[in-house]
Amino acid sequence: MSNEKLLRSRLKLILMMVVILSPIVISSILHRTNFRPDHTVNYGELLEVRPLQGTGTNLQDNTIFRDRQLKGVWNLLIVDSGNCEGYCQEKLYTMRQVRLAQNVDKDKVQRIWLINDNAKPNQEITDKYKGTRLVLAEGGDLLKEFPFVDRQEDHIYVVDPMGNLMMRYPKNADPKKMIDDLKRLLKLSHLDH
Repeated sequence: MSNEKLLRSRLKLILMMVVILSPIVISSILHRTNFRPDHTVNYGELLEVRPLQGTGTNLQDNTIFRDRQLKGVWNLLIVDSGNCEGYCQEKLYTMRQVRLAQNVDKDKVQRIWLINDNAKPNQEITDKYKGTRLVLAEGGDLLKEFPFVDRQEDHIYVVDPMGNLMMRYPKNADPKKMIDDLKRLLKLSHLDH
């Protein structure tokens, strides 16, 4: 009887060790084989995470725009001409609506428009999209940090609260899916304000 109890105890111990070690072994194997799932829950395209370091000029107060102004909040960012016609205005509208849809968390989201030429936006557009930070980035290194497929102007980019570029949305992105992405990011990031 004691041998049988000893055998059961050992089997229980072995089973517990297998249960405890199996996630570690499986994750190690998946990591070594560079496994990537085919499907993710996010709508936006994840980019190689890297900090933005270039500078620009804040048009509101003519100060230097630095990476520290990206920190502490999530950032929705576009690159476009100061003339802002057609699709540029659609992107500004989409960013505003996606931010507003975050309800109580909307203050954790900042909208930025990197202007890639010397054209200054007209007053009607700046009034219509008030709250969007206007940054003159033409001729600087900041614009070079944003990867694109066909045109930089096609995308809406996401920069995390540490100032890292991490995601972009395609041309004519679905705002409802963007809202869901941002809600998920805000929920998981636990930003304190």
